[in-house]
Amino acid sequence: MGLRPDETWPAVLDEVTGALESLTATLDTEDDFAVLLRRTCEQAINAVPGVDEATITLLRDRRPATVAGTSDVVTRLDHDQYKAGDGPCIQAAGTGTVVRVSIADAAERWPLFARGAEEAGFGSFLSAPLAVGDGHAGSVNCYSSREHGFAELDEKLLDLYTSAVTALLRVYARYRQARDTAEQLHTALRNRAVIDQAKGILMAVHRIDADEAFRRLVEQSQRENLKLRDVAIRFVVQATGADPV
Repeated sequence: MGLRPDETWPAVLDEVTGALESLTATLDTEDDFAVLLRRTCEQAINAVPGVDEATITLLRDRRPATVAGTSDVVTRLDHDQYKAGDGPCIQAAGTGTVVRVSIADAAERWPLFARGAEEAGFGSFLSAPLAVGDGHAGSVNCYSSREHGFAELDEKLLDLYTSAVTALLRVYARYRQARDTAEQLHTALRNRAVIDQAKGILMAVHRIDADEAFRRLVEQSQRENLKLRDVAIRFVVQATGADPV
């Protein structure tokens, strides 16, 4: 079974807590979603007894893809499930429920996947649903070399781990969205500043109002099929001999 007789709830919960603390620390040092997903796989091995390898499946337009894994071997086993159109990782991602099967059960339900898994040395499988945000569903998939490597308690531990991971990923997604919005705003302000600078020069040289200056910049942009900001930058450089601030 996945849990040894001498292991108690406090002990295994400490493992889950430690895995989540390590994953949370990754948020402080990394700004790469792929790294975060890979760390999620690595910490699943620490969070649940009996896990030898782990992957993450995400459904993109209802099509599954392995976005992180601890080895190429289990990534290929995920792909066997995708080819067959079914398997523990697909069921967990698609139904939102935890899936726990032995190699014998898998052989009856998914013979192609089970054959490859047995040849690779795995005997049991545990997958839990994962909600990444923005409507994207997925699963954390655990592979054990033991035929009965996972118990009911392991289901609960993995479910607890993935629930906490879901919260972390949503925080990360909100952070990225806020950062992207700030970058877009900064770009918009920079664009506005150089366009206003070009307009000011046109107004002073040609003694025209702001609307007419802007109209001329737009017409130049359309004639040359250039972005308005690029036209404004070129004009400022030509007029002042210096890059716009």
